[in-house]
Amino acid sequence: MYTNVLASGLMDHGLCHDLLDRILIEHTVLLGAPVYEALHRILTSKFRVPAELWHQLESGLRAFEHAPSVATPLDVPIPDPDDIPILACAVAAKADVFVTGDKALLDLCKVEDMPILSPRQLWQKLSGLGGG
Repeated sequence: MYTNVLASGLMDHGLCHDLLDRILIEHTVLLGAPVYEALHRILTSKFRVPAELWHQLESGLRAFEHAPSVATPLDVPIPDPDDIPILACAVAAKADVFVTGDKALLDLCKVEDMPILSPRQLWQKLSGLGGG
């Protein structure tokens, strides 16, 4: 799961929140060190989450399965090089799907055998409505 979807799922109500709840109940969440680092940056700057709350969130998230923190770098044509370690961890963990709202990542459609879906596409897929 990409950081933007995870942050929205944790901090907002709506599709990303509902999707995160559903994934936590029905599936396995894979999170690697690059996701924690990016999530910390987003939550403390954009959402102004206090340090104490961040530590509680991080502790709770670390209960989930972890993707390898170090993975073989991928050669993918995306504008933000900071996204490559996040994708590489998901590929190394053999994630079934990578969910993101990032257009550059969505334009890839898949990396190796891992499909890249928007939150809406994944929600539809999990609901048996297609979308991915």
